[in-house]
Amino acid sequence: MKITLLGEPKSTNNIYKYHCKFGFPSGYLSAEGKKLKEDYQWQAKSQCKEKISNKPFEIEIKLFFKRDGKHDIDNYGKLLLDSLTGIVWEDDNQIFKQTVSKWQDKNNPRIEITII
Repeated sequence: MKITLLGEPKSTNNIYKYHCKFGFPSGYLSAEGKKLKEDYQWQAKSQCKEKISNKPFEIEIKLFFKRDGKHDIDNYGKLLLDSLTGIVWEDDNQIFKQTVSKWQDKNNPRIEITII
């Protein structure tokens, strides 16, 4: 199964906000992050017609950016995987192998997720 999420991939650094409460750092999803998560969920629901899997699986994620540049691929997974929980899989702890790569596509930035 393959799911394509349209739009420029967003780094975790851009969608989570942090503050210090009672001397302890705390992170939360920003308004922009909540909107992006909802968008990912709607896009996934429109493409995923199969029954939610409860078995272990492997995923391949391809990040397509408008511009070539410094994109740390380890900063793009958390929101993405959480967004697809309950739609594509029961829980992202079912993923036993994850491959992430980055590409450039000036005209069509997107995220392609292939479930193997």
